[in-house]
Amino acid sequence: MSTTERQTVARKLVAFMRDEIPLAQNMDLHFQGCDEQHLSITAPLVPNVNDKGCAFGGSLVSAMTLTCWGLVELELRMRGLDCDVFVGESTVRYLEPVWTDFESQARLADGADWATFVNTLAARGRARIEVTCQVPGTGEKPAATLLARFVAKRRSADAV
Repeated sequence: MSTTERQTVARKLVAFMRDEIPLAQNMDLHFQGCDEQHLSITAPLVPNVNDKGCAFGGSLVSAMTLTCWGLVELELRMRGLDCDVFVGESTVRYLEPVWTDFESQARLADGADWATFVNTLAARGRARIEVTCQVPGTGEKPAATLLARFVAKRRSADAV
């Protein structure tokens, strides 16, 4: 599928998040962009602010987790695969405060690839994949990072 088709599916996915996950709506998450390798979602500071006036750590980790989940879900939807996707484990690092609206950028982790993930899913009915995410900071370093392993389980006997 083309980049335009992928972006259409991604926009619908973020709308689904907002409709079905109350936290995503309360955080006011919005689609920013995507291609075959990444998904970006934005959030305004105001509904995600803490008592210090910067982004709440829980909002940052939630945005990154949802963006990573969305990247995996998007790839599955693009391939017509009906799966439940769960976060299995994650590690978050907060490196600097975020004082403005922010963007969460997810990509596959080093060594992860869609082909292995999909082949394992076809063979076993479930598969794992590692995804990384960051919220850009004020300089070259990110403000926050997340490394997570997601599990996909087929709901039905999809053709792969």
